[in-house]
Amino acid sequence: MTSPIAQDQDSKMVTDQPFADGPDTTCIVSVPSTLTVVEAVEFERQVKHQCLEQPDLNVIIIDLSKTGFIDSSGLGALVICYRSCQTKGISMVLRGVQEQVRMVLALTDLEQLFTFETAPGEPEALAVKPEMRFTALTTHPSVTSKGKRALDVVGALVGLVLTTVLAVPIVIAIKLEDGGPILFKQVRCSWMGKRFEIWKFRSMVIDAEALKAQVKNEVEGPLFKNENDPRITKIGRFLRRTSLDELPQFWNVLMGDMSLVGTRPPTPDEIEQYKVPEWQRLDVKPGMTGEWQVNGRSTVKKFEDVIRMDLDYQKNWSLMYDIQLIVKTVLVLFSRKAGAS
Repeated sequence: MTSPIAQDQDSKMVTDQPFADGPDTTCIVSVPSTLTVVEAVEFERQVKHQCLEQPDLNVIIIDLSKTGFIDSSGLGALVICYRSCQTKGISMVLRGVQEQVRMVLALTDLEQLFTFETAPGEPEALAVKPEMRFTALTTHPSVTSKGKRALDVVGALVGLVLTTVLAVPIVIAIKLEDGGPILFKQVRCSWMGKRFEIWKFRSMVIDAEALKAQVKNEVEGPLFKNENDPRITKIGRFLRRTSLDELPQFWNVLMGDMSLVGTRPPTPDEIEQYKVPEWQRLDVKPGMTGEWQVNGRSTVKKFEDVIRMDLDYQKNWSLMYDIQLIVKTVLVLFSRKAGAS
């Protein structure tokens, strides 16, 4: 049995009533032409409403045939709805995905997460070419700014030279303390939630991740922070206080996963706790420094303050503003107020 898809307006989200399709009970949610924060919040509400109101629902089809633009909030809504459906044993299928949206999903590695309903002759997956990266997909001008990228490359090269010089005493100090690994890598999220491995000089004990559950979180919301974290080594405290532990991140900047200036790079665990509007902070690349760095990163205790600073950065961004934040960061690092994030 087939049910016609309800026609949606650009500013409206329309949901079909569930219908029987063989052994399954199916519902179709039609998405408007753009899926940004306002539409994304409504979209999430509609999907969760269907999941709650229809206990016999087996499949929910997300009709994206009219959707030509999606930002990080839209991606967040899709991911959140996907997880909600999973917990209830409901299959979520994306229908009629246009090339622009499919490209965003491919670039952020989310294409493998979702199930697509493909038309005859339509490719199962989209091959992402280098020239497609960030073209017409970005939600913020900083992502495609050639000036910002040039600043990142030059800054990263200078930073890596500095890192090479300072690495010798740092490596010796770390090895002398406990003989463990020099570098620490952790999965973080970049633009639109794309995952990458961030590098740092190790500042914690070897089994720090396993001991995390034993440490009290002193920050509200998804962030994790403890001013007197017992997992931090003696040399680690010095490295964090001077931000020397972050020097290897110049490699992340050179590779394009990060920028010299941007938002704080979140972990996947943090993003799993985000609400749809909070995904807006992923509209730009994360940075080695940013608003939080020059505005008392050690004193930030509320996640809402992090969101506010991240959105302020996006609002105020310019190449000159990036340079100003870099200068302010250097001044902060040489002041007594420098501290770890």
